[in-house]
Amino acid sequence: MIKYYITFFVLLHSTLTISQQRYWIFFTDKSNTKFNPYEYFDTKAINRRQKLNISLFDSSDFPVNKNYSNKIEQIVKNKGTKSRWFNAIAVAATTDEIDSVRKLNFVKKINLIYIQTKIAVSYYDTVLNFSEKELLKNQLNRFGGNLFIKNKYTGKGIRIAVFDAGFPTVNTNPVFEHIRKRNGIIKTYDFARKKENVYAHNQHGTMVLSCIAGKIGNKQLGLAIDAEFLLARTEVKAEPFSEEENWLAAAEWADKNGADIINSSLGYTYVRYFTYQMDGKTSLVARAANLAAHKGILVINAMGNDGAVEWKILSTPADADSVISVGGINPYTNYHESFSSFGPSSDKRLKPNVVAFSEAIVSSKSGLIESSGTSFSTPLVAGFAACAWQTDTTMSNMQLFSKIQQSGDLYPYFDYAHGYGVPQASFFINQKKITKNKTFDFVKKNNIISIEIKTEFIDKKNKKKNNYLFYHIQNNEGYIDKYWLIDVYKNKAAQIDLRDFENSKKIVAHYKGYTQEYILAK
Repeated sequence: MIKYYITFFVLLHSTLTISQQRYWIFFTDKSNTKFNPYEYFDTKAINRRQKLNISLFDSSDFPVNKNYSNKIEQIVKNKGTKSRWFNAIAVAATTDEIDSVRKLNFVKKINLIYIQTKIAVSYYDTVLNFSEKELLKNQLNRFGGNLFIKNKYTGKGIRIAVFDAGFPTVNTNPVFEHIRKRNGIIKTYDFARKKENVYAHNQHGTMVLSCIAGKIGNKQLGLAIDAEFLLARTEVKAEPFSEEENWLAAAEWADKNGADIINSSLGYTYVRYFTYQMDGKTSLVARAANLAAHKGILVINAMGNDGAVEWKILSTPADADSVISVGGINPYTNYHESFSSFGPSSDKRLKPNVVAFSEAIVSSKSGLIESSGTSFSTPLVAGFAACAWQTDTTMSNMQLFSKIQQSGDLYPYFDYAHGYGVPQASFFINQKKITKNKTFDFVKKNNIISIEIKTEFIDKKNKKKNNYLFYHIQNNEGYIDKYWLIDVYKNKAAQIDLRDFENSKKIVAHYKGYTQEYILAK
C-alpha cells in the first residue's frame, strides 16, 4: 500500500510589489448608513436571530460607510474585502499610501496583514484495503452514529457552511448526488476569485464535505446526509495575504445566508503569529469566529496538524473561546494521533474540546480514498452536530456546544490531547447520562498514590481496544500540570509520587467510562 505525503504551503502573492503590503483599515463609525435586515438576510438568518433574541438592527451588520471607503479607494487603488462586522476595509498599499490614509479623521487604526494558512491534511492512500473498509464503517460508529441513523436524524433542516480550498466534482460526483437531487447546495461563492463557481481547484473541500454528508449506495461517509450547504472557497495556494480576509468575508456571508454551523478545516499559525498569540483574542479570524457564535452560529474548527513539529499547539481560529475545536485520534489505537495539535490555548483554556478519527474514508476526484488530518475529524463532528441539533432545534448554538462536550466519552475527564473525548449520539437520543461502574480506586501509601484497577476490569492479555487509563494532575488554577495515558494490563496501573506535585490540587483519572477525583490540597 503506497502512501503519498502531501504538504500544502503558500507562496508570496506574485501580484504585489515589494513596496506594497496588505492592511486592514478600521473606521471610527458607521454614521449615515442605511440597513434593511429583511432585504439583507436570508429567512433562516432572521429566524436564528429571533430565536435567540438578537436584534435585527445590530450595528455590526450595518454596511461600511460608502464615503469612507470611497475616500480610501481614491488613495489606495488595490482594495480588497470590506467587513461589516469589524467596520473595516482591506487594502494592498505602499507606505506612502498608508501614511496618507492614516491622516484621515475617520480612520480609527490600521493593522498589517501577513498570514499563512495551513490546510489540516496529512496524506492519503489511493487504494482501499480490508482495514480501510472497516474504517469506513467505524468512522461513524465511533460516535454511536448508528443511533442517529436508526432514529432518522440526518441533519435535516440544518444549514452548514463549509470553508475550504475548492470543491471539484461536487457538482458531478455520485457521492453527493443525493444532495444535488434535492437542491441541497443553497449557495456557493469563491472569495478568492469573486465568483460563484467553487467546483474547481483543490479537492480538499470535496473530501471534507464527504465527511459531513457523503453517501454512496447505502453507505454513509458522514452523518448529516440531509443537511443544507453553503460552500465557500476561501483558500488559495498562492495568496497568503488574502486568506484571513476571505475567512472573515465567508463568515459574514454564511451568517447572511442563514448558516447554523460553520465547518472550517483550516488554520493559521506561524509567519503571522507567535504561539503566545493563540489566545482567542489576537487574530481577526478568532474574533470573527467568536462574533459568528455570538450571532447564533455553531463554529467548528480543526486543531491543526502541528503536534509533531516545533509549533506543537493549536492554530487560530481553533483558539477562539466559542469555537468547538476538534483534535484527532487514530482509528486503530483510539488515542491521540501524533500529528494532531495540542492544547491548551495560550491563556490556558481547554482545547481541543472534542476529538474524532483523523484518518477517514473520503471522496476525491478519483474515487474513495483514505486521508489523514484533523481536516477530517472536524467535518465528522460537524455532521454529528447537525444530527444532534435536529434532536432539539430549540437549543441555542452555545447550549449545543455544551452538550456536545458533555456527550464526550471521557466526560467529565479531559486533557489537552483528547479534550472530552469523542461525542456520543446516545447522549442526545437517551437524554440521560449512563452511570458507569466503579473501575478503579486511589490508594495512598506514604507519599505514593496508586491507581489500582479492579480485577474484573483488567484485560490481562491486552486484546481489547480502549483499554486505557487516562489521568492528570490539576493545579490550584484548574489547569493541567501533567497528563498521562496508560495501556492497562495489571492491577496497579499507575503510581504518583506526591513530592513531585506539592503545589497541585487534585488527581483526576478515567478508566472504562468511570471518572474519579483525588483531592490533594484544599
